[in-house]
Amino acid sequence: MSQVKLKGGVMRGFALHGMRYLGLGLVLLLALASPALADEVNWPRMAESADGVPIAYEVQGSGEPTLVFIHGWSCDGRYWRGQLPYFSQTHRVVTLDLAGHGHSGLGRESFTTPAFGEDVKAVLDDLEVEQAILIGHSMGGPVSVEAARLMPERIIGIVGVDTFHNVASEISQEQRDGMLEPLQQDFAPAARQFVASMFIESTDPMLRDWVMRDMAAAPPEVAISAMEDMLARHADGEAARHFRELTIPVMAINADLWPTDIEANRLLLPEFDAVILEDTDHFLHMARPEAFNRELERMIGTPP
Repeated sequence: MSQVKLKGGVMRGFALHGMRYLGLGLVLLLALASPALADEVNWPRMAESADGVPIAYEVQGSGEPTLVFIHGWSCDGRYWRGQLPYFSQTHRVVTLDLAGHGHSGLGRESFTTPAFGEDVKAVLDDLEVEQAILIGHSMGGPVSVEAARLMPERIIGIVGVDTFHNVASEISQEQRDGMLEPLQQDFAPAARQFVASMFIESTDPMLRDWVMRDMAAAPPEVAISAMEDMLARHADGEAARHFRELTIPVMAINADLWPTDIEANRLLLPEFDAVILEDTDHFLHMARPEAFNRELERMIGTPP
């Protein structure tokens, strides 16, 4: 009986020692692996905008010039997922969440296009970017213009995505009220209805439903403030004035859902040009990523 006890005790002793060695081995393996794991995981980063609001952004790939993808109204950096794997093979690619969107801060009294331009500048400053092309979807187009005005020596081109349809177009007070009042009264259903008008029937219904739900979940105070500012800038002509002041190439890849007046834009910026993708909608970079990526690659491959 005593031998059995002794044998059992020895076995338990070996087991305890084995567990200690196993634990030590795991600690050593994790210690050795942690730098490699840190290199593999591309954690999001944060920059501080001019007013102190934290701006979330992500970086993939390498190669110059840096491509900076700027989302539209009530969207965020996720809307460029169809572009990141493609362009990060040859370029450093940056996506960001403008203030009040995605994972960026909300601590701003009013969400204006110039302030969004400062958000873009903060990210480029944080990364010490020397040359960048800005790719802006919808509201991201005017935001790109404001960012380029802040960094004329670093921005070598702008590509708008279903934006710059007619930069000098005027918007009446009645039109502004018609767009803003439903959003102010009951934001979520009004936003869903507004976003639904941006799609065509042949668009993947899953994509359409996701975008409608996602944009309708945006913070109403941010969305309404941003919309008010965009409409006001067209009403007072500021959007056209700032567009005219640009000294870099500006192009657009637009859908045929709404007309693009290339000649009207050339009165402001003579070298402006646009490509129209047929049978697609406002979210053409998501609905038809392969066709969109080919056009964007051709545009950014053209020397500025």
